[in-house]
Amino acid sequence: MTADLVYLVAGGCLLLAVVLPELLSRWAVSAPMVLVGVGMLVGPSPLPDDLPIDPQTNRAAIEHVTELVVLVALMGVGLALDRPLSPTRPASWRRWGPTWGLLLVCMPITIAAVALLGWLAGLAPAAAVLLGACLAPTDPVLASDVQVAGPQTGDLEVDESDELRFALTSEAGLNDGLAFPFVHLAILLAVEGAASQWALTWVSYYLVGMVAIGVVTGIVVGRALALLAFRSPTRSLRVAERGDSLLALAALISSYGVAEVLGGYGFLAVFACAMTFRSAERSHDYHAAMHQVTERLERLLTLFVLLVLGIALTRGLLDALDWRGVAIGLALILLIRPVAVMVGLVSFGSTHGDGNGLSRPQQWATAFFGVRGVGSLYYLAHAAGEAPTLGQDWLWSTVSFTIVASVLVHGVLSTPIMARLDPDRAHSGAHEGC
Repeated sequence: MTADLVYLVAGGCLLLAVVLPELLSRWAVSAPMVLVGVGMLVGPSPLPDDLPIDPQTNRAAIEHVTELVVLVALMGVGLALDRPLSPTRPASWRRWGPTWGLLLVCMPITIAAVALLGWLAGLAPAAAVLLGACLAPTDPVLASDVQVAGPQTGDLEVDESDELRFALTSEAGLNDGLAFPFVHLAILLAVEGAASQWALTWVSYYLVGMVAIGVVTGIVVGRALALLAFRSPTRSLRVAERGDSLLALAALISSYGVAEVLGGYGFLAVFACAMTFRSAERSHDYHAAMHQVTERLERLLTLFVLLVLGIALTRGLLDALDWRGVAIGLALILLIRPVAVMVGLVSFGSTHGDGNGLSRPQQWATAFFGVRGVGSLYYLAHAAGEAPTLGQDWLWSTVSFTIVASVLVHGVLSTPIMARLDPDRAHSGAHEGC
């Protein structure tokens, strides 16, 4: 019975992944909102009691499924970004100014603020830090209306005026991996005790070393695969000429696997690999083909997870939720994120006027749009596996509530806000949907 139900749910998700984006393109309703709602409607029905949705008994399955969703999303985001980032060209780093503000200032402030609220709500320090680390990263897939559409090919002329979409997309691509050191910080607090015994190790290895290993691994793997795909002396190995877009999945798995074996952060490796591969033969149509594969798979997996999340919401996932969890989730969405973003953008001079900054309306939109999603569930499941005391029902309920609240609030407002900020693109999209 359960196996048949899995096929039914998977088939329904595939159908919805195909038809929903076009059906909802002109409405202030997102596909994630619909899937969570459908799941909540299905949840009270007479489903089998042994559905694998309880986070306490199915933690490992949740970890692996959400991990795969994030990895596919990161590969797609890395391929979608047209703006180059060269380690040896300072000018390219300046064009990413808003991104650095969001990562280096906004993210730590968000982690600290959420952790403080968690501690004031009665959580142990380890659990409070974990809550901040889980809820700080933005999701690279749930807000497609506010992200770049995909790689440009042909006569490449990168649109660097769309700072809002670029800032949100690049932030989502990098902050999933950069949250990992703080997840490890929570695990060390829970397992090792006094910070004086491991603080130096955390800074040198978990915060610096593993980040560096992940980024370098991704760059090396990306360059190697680009040489193979575009410039191999053996014609049969130049897969770009054949248009075999499944290389995107091979790149994803290989970069992640190598980074994890070497002790680095695999999430960062996947994003760096995609960015590096994208930098080779930038105008080649092959990038669009690879992005299309990851986009389709990402959409299917994400909608499946959100449907299951919706079912779980009505079958006990929110039983431990109380006013403290609701307050923290809403405070993150409505207060902490906006304030932290504005501080980060001001700190890095990401203002309009230098050709690479955000206008004031774009700054406020960037501050508002910070969708929480599948990555938050992954980090919580991963930490609970390393330190079982961190797998509290209250944390699962609070994180799940925050994700659903974010999907609802941002899903409703993304279409009208982006239409106001970018009326030409919104009009074009509506016309194409007719």
